[in-house]
Formats: sequence, C-alpha cells, structure tokens
Amino acid sequence: MFPPKTEVGVEHLHQTLENLQGIHPDFISVTLGAGGTGRHDLTVHIADEIQNGLGIPAVAHIPGIYQTKESVDEILDQLEERGISNVLALRGDRIEGLTPTGVFHHADDLTAYIQQRGGFEIVGACYPQVHQESVNAVDDIKHLCEKVDAGADHLISQVFFDNQCFYDFQEKAELSGIEVPIEAGIMPCTNKKQIERIAQVAGVPLPHKYVAMLSRYENNPEALRDAGIAYAVDQIADLVSQGVDGIHLYTMNNSDTAQRIWDATKSLFSATVK
Repeated sequence: MFPPKTEVGVEHLHQTLENLQGIHPDFISVTLGAGGTGRHDLTVHIADEIQNGLGIPAVAHIPGIYQTKESVDEILDQLEERGISNVLALRGDRIEGLTPTGVFHHADDLTAYIQQRGGFEIVGACYPQVHQESVNAVDDIKHLCEKVDAGADHLISQVFFDNQCFYDFQEKAELSGIEVPIEAGIMPCTNKKQIERIAQVAGVPLPHKYVAMLSRYENNPEALRDAGIAYAVDQIADLVSQGVDGIHLYTMNNSDTAQRIWDATKSLFSATVK
C-alpha cells in the first residue's frame, strides 16, 4: 500500500483494505509515499488501520536517507504505541534537490539503529538483478550480508520479471551465508507506462517476451491487465513450485488485481508445507 494524496484516494484505500481481508495475507506493507519523503503520520495511520482495524499484521516502510535519529525515533514511538512491531528498513531513493541528512547512509545503518533500540522485527530489501549503485553482483551481495548482519530478520526482493534471475540470486545469497527467508517481489502489469517507469527507476531489465506483451496490448487496457495478471500468475506458480519462501505482491493499492492472482494461485499455497 502507499498513502493516497486525495480524499478520493483515501476512500478507495479503505475499500481496498477491506477487500484484502478475504485473501488473508501474512502482512501488508505501507510505504512512506513517493521517494520516502511523505508524511509519517499517514503511514502510521494506515498501518494502524491494517493491523488494529483489520487484524492483519502491518509492516511500515522507513527510508533512512532523509531521516534523522530523532525523526526515526518518532516514527518508531508512534508505531510502538499502536502495537506495530514490523518495519521495512530502507535507504530510500535519492530525490533531486533534496540533501540527505548524512545520518543513515545505507539501509544497514538504519537496520543497526533499529536493532539496537529493540522491539521490532526488521525486514530488509534485496535486489535480484543488483542495486543500481552497486559496482557488481559481488559488491551487492556483500552489502546484503552487512544488512543481514545488522539485524534484518527476512528479506523482500525488488520486482523482477525473469525468475531465473531470482534463482541465480538465491544461490549467490546462500553461498554467501545468508540464511534468512527471502520473499519474491512480484508486480502485476496493469499499466504500461507505470511498469516502464518503475523498471527504469529501479534499473530492472524487461525480458523480450514481457516487452512484446506490453507492445501488443498497450492500447487495450483490459487485455493488458489480463495479460499482466497471467504473466504474474505464471511467475508465482513457478516460484512456489521451486519452494520460494514467500510472494510479496506489489499491488499499488489495487485489491482486484490481488484477488484475481490469489484466486488463481491459492491452491498452490495450500498444497505447500510452510
């Protein structure tokens, strides 16, 4: 979930959250808004509604690059008051024109700070196709090990559209001694421009067959939505059959997409021994 910017968006989000109850997700994560520079209170409010209103565990995103120790403490205090004990510790995207505080240079700095405070389960991010600012895959895994050593309890991957990239990444992580669960991040395509923008910002290459799908149905929203959901379902079926630790759906506040994917894959999860 991400905090909406309008009253209409707020109403839509309430309905979305109610609709997600039937899927019984293990948790729902909430971002801090665009670039991690949004209002803390909105994130806390939505996380509170998820966990205490719907009875679904909430995970609050905390990007550290523009935070101070005081502002992080304020967020953690507000979450603690509401019984929310799960956070996703991120460095956060660099925003042109904004100057980092210089306190939390990397996600492992923020992870270590939260771990030292105590009382929170800490989720970390990982990058199957290498973080844009890493020198290479070896450098990327090295930093991931530092993040886990700092206190990350489990990992959620950035979106990817080629499962083999994820499997190769899993092998590298295992060889590096990383033993925490790694959940695969899947983003169903329902909007061509949105997917292309996210892929560009995140530095995630799009496979040829995915680009062909986008080009074929870009002028037919319904067909693109169906094709995008089918592609995501195919990814998930393969991942679950290979014993993935979990699937994290980037739904972009769209419960209908999540519901359709769950309907198509729930038997796979029920057949899997956790």
